[in-house]
Amino acid sequence: MEEVDRILLNSLRQSGADIAEDVESVRQLTTELIVECVVRCLRILNPALGNGVSHLLPPGMSARFRIGMCLAQACQELGYQGEIGYQTFLYSNEPEIRRLLMFLVEKLPRDSADTADQPAEKSVLLQRLIATKIKQQLASAWLPPALRTTSLLNTQAEEETRDRELSAEEKQQLLHIRKRALDLLPDAEGNLSKLQAVMEASAQRLVSLAGQWEKHRVPLIAEHRRLKQQLDSHELESSRRLMEIKEFHEKIKTSAEEAKRKENVHRQLVLELEHLSRGVGRAAYTQRILEIVSNISKQKEEITKDAKRDEAVRKAYKYLAALHENCSQLIETIEDTGTILREVRDLEELIDLETGKKTLINLEKILEDHRAIRQENAGLAGRLREA
Repeated sequence: MEEVDRILLNSLRQSGADIAEDVESVRQLTTELIVECVVRCLRILNPALGNGVSHLLPPGMSARFRIGMCLAQACQELGYQGEIGYQTFLYSNEPEIRRLLMFLVEKLPRDSADTADQPAEKSVLLQRLIATKIKQQLASAWLPPALRTTSLLNTQAEEETRDRELSAEEKQQLLHIRKRALDLLPDAEGNLSKLQAVMEASAQRLVSLAGQWEKHRVPLIAEHRRLKQQLDSHELESSRRLMEIKEFHEKIKTSAEEAKRKENVHRQLVLELEHLSRGVGRAAYTQRILEIVSNISKQKEEITKDAKRDEAVRKAYKYLAALHENCSQLIETIEDTGTILREVRDLEELIDLETGKKTLINLEKILEDHRAIRQENAGLAGRLREA
């Protein structure tokens, strides 16, 4: 920050401000120097705004307030976006003044910025003044030689008149002050006590104004922070709800694909079931198969003994083995059919359950809430900008 202040003060010296060399920080600038720096910069950036304001701060408080308001309005017309008023100059603090002076220095012509790190010598100021005059002459309309002298004399006369008016106004103010002082001399002690009382009242009033300003500023800052936190909270809530909406979309899409797949499997199994023979009931047939399986060991032993003795028994054994294999396949098919039927019933129950949850209606409500939150965020953002 010290390097920034050094460059800033050098730039202000080059703009014509009478800043001593031992001043190395914005913190060391007095109210008079601040006003002078701002006026010098305004005269370079916009002579129409800067020439109408004196760079010397008058002693009267009303005149000081008036100059402060004029300077604040001039800075705002140049595009300064920060908070600014008469208190910025009369009751300044370091960050606000640094921000304002940096804004003005950045607005200065490029030749001023390029020489910001050079010492503010009189020759440099003279060269800058000459360059400014040349630019003004190049920008002005061309006049015939016969009219140039008259125009130049008129310009010089106008400048001298303006300088005399400014000097006369300053002298008039000084004369008025001295006249008031002479009028107060006969009763010097009483007037001095009155003056001290007025000064004390003014100081108390300034302290009261500063307290009132601080009293209003602190709630505004707290409100600004609260609104910012609320805006951040709404943004997080909006992001969370948006993620939930995306998850709902993915879940609905996956459930629909799974339902479609299982519906196709169900249709295929129903067709296969219709082609199967329905001579015996499923329960009785399954019980019979289980009984056959439980007695298969005994039957194997008996069949093996008979098969060794009789050829017909051997053929019957082969037929029985083929029947056993077919029965195993039938059991597997029945088990698969039962499993698929259970999955179909589970899927139908899941579909009925999701339908009962009103997922689509809830999704529409979530979208409406999301839009409402976005509108609230926009309103809060507008209030923050206004604050």
